[in-house]
Amino acid sequence: MISDMRLVLVVIALALLLVESGSVFRPARTTNAAPAIPAATEPKARVDFDTQLKPIFQAKCMPCHFSGGKMYDRLPFDKPATIRKLGTRLFTRINDEHDRKLIEDFLTQD
Repeated sequence: MISDMRLVLVVIALALLLVESGSVFRPARTTNAAPAIPAATEPKARVDFDTQLKPIFQAKCMPCHFSGGKMYDRLPFDKPATIRKLGTRLFTRINDEHDRKLIEDFLTQD
């Protein structure tokens, strides 16, 4: 009788372990949603020089690097080629993280 009692306790203990571990009585998935795509694979939106970057440079670098400014002939900041040439060296004057991210994205796009 004691061995029968032990057997019952062992079976109950095993059943509880299986339930707690999720191996038994696991609810079926009912969602039909597609698996999420990691953000790293999503294409970046193109950065437009005239509408997104030029206003940053106008606010931070005008009047010197724009038409009529003392640095315009050497480094015209209204031209995308100048920004590509300087690259991240612009960050000595551009401290805002959002602005830096836009510039970096512009520099890496074709």
